[in-house]
Amino acid sequence: MKLSAQLTRFNFPDFYGAAMVRHASFAGLTAGIRRLKLDLSQLQLAIAASEYGSFRRAADGLSITQSTLSRSIQLLEHSIGIIIFERSRAGVTATPAGLDFLRTARSILEQMDTVVARAKPTDRGECGRLVIGFATSLTAGNLRATLLDYKSRFPQVKLGILERSRTRLATALRNGMVDLYVAAGGSFDISSRSSSLWSEKVFAALPHDHPLALQDVISWTDLSNQIVLMSQYDSGRDVEVLLTAKLITLAERPRIEHRDVSRAEIQNLASMGLGITLLLESDVGANFSGLVYREVRDGIGPARVGFSAVWRDNNENPALANFLKLLAERYPSSSLA
Repeated sequence: MKLSAQLTRFNFPDFYGAAMVRHASFAGLTAGIRRLKLDLSQLQLAIAASEYGSFRRAADGLSITQSTLSRSIQLLEHSIGIIIFERSRAGVTATPAGLDFLRTARSILEQMDTVVARAKPTDRGECGRLVIGFATSLTAGNLRATLLDYKSRFPQVKLGILERSRTRLATALRNGMVDLYVAAGGSFDISSRSSSLWSEKVFAALPHDHPLALQDVISWTDLSNQIVLMSQYDSGRDVEVLLTAKLITLAERPRIEHRDVSRAEIQNLASMGLGITLLLESDVGANFSGLVYREVRDGIGPARVGFSAVWRDNNENPALANFLKLLAERYPSSSLA
C-alpha cells in the first residue's frame, strides 16, 4: 500500500479512537487514545509481518533489516499497550487482540490512501477521480462490465475500487470515502439515495463427489441437513437470509457455519469437502478446481438476489454524475437519471 512520504506520521483523533474502541479487546485503551500518535510506517510494517508470517521474511520483502522491523513493531506494541504478535522460532502469529488491531490498521491505511488521493487538485469534469465501493465479485457479471464500459468512455478519470462489507461501505459513503457503492439489497439510510440495478441467480458450489452434484439443479429443500459454509463478511448476507426464509418450516435445516475468510477462501474450503456454499452468479466466474456449480431453484424458478447502487444526493462530483448516467443507460428500468 502506497502512502505519501510526508504522511509517515499522523495524529489519529476521534476517527481513530472511534474505530478502535469498537473492538472489545481495546476497551482498556479508551483513556488517552485520542491523544495517541502513531507512525503510519509502523502500521505498514505490522501488516507486512502478519502477511509474511515472519519478521525476517517481511524485512527481506521490504528490503530493510530485521532488527529495524522488529524494533518498530515493539515500539508500536508499547504505544498501544497490547501484544500484536506471538513470537516463535517458526515465525509470528497475531494474538486475538492483534487480529482486531490489524483489521483496523488496514482500514485506516486504505482510507488514508483515499483521503490523500481525493485531496489532490484535479481537473474533474471528465477527468478527476471516482471511487466505487462494492460487496460482490468482479470476476464476472454486470459490475465488471459496467466498470470496463465506464473506463473506456472516461479514460482520464482515476477509478478507485474499494471492496468492503456492506456495513463498512455505508460508513465509507457517509464519510465521503466512496462516491457510490454497489451491493445486494437496497439502502436503509435516509441520507442516501439508492436504485435497483440487476439481479443475480443463486448457485450452490459443491465438491465434485457430493451426492447433490449429480443433479442438474438443486431445490432449497435439498439443502436440509447440509453444512453450508458462509463468509463472515456480509457480502453473502442476502443469500443467507434467503436460505433461512426458504427453509424456515423444515424440521431439519442446514447447519450454517461462518468462517472468517473471504468468499474465495470459502470456495476453497468447500472444495476440501468441509461443506457446501451458496454464492451469486458473478462469483461463478472463478471456477475452483474440485467444485461443481448448480443453480438453486424453487417452485417458481431460479432463486435471485437483487443489487442496488447507493450514493449521496449532495455529491457534486461530475465523475459520479457520468457514472449514474451510464448506469441509467445500461439498466433503463432503474430511477438513476
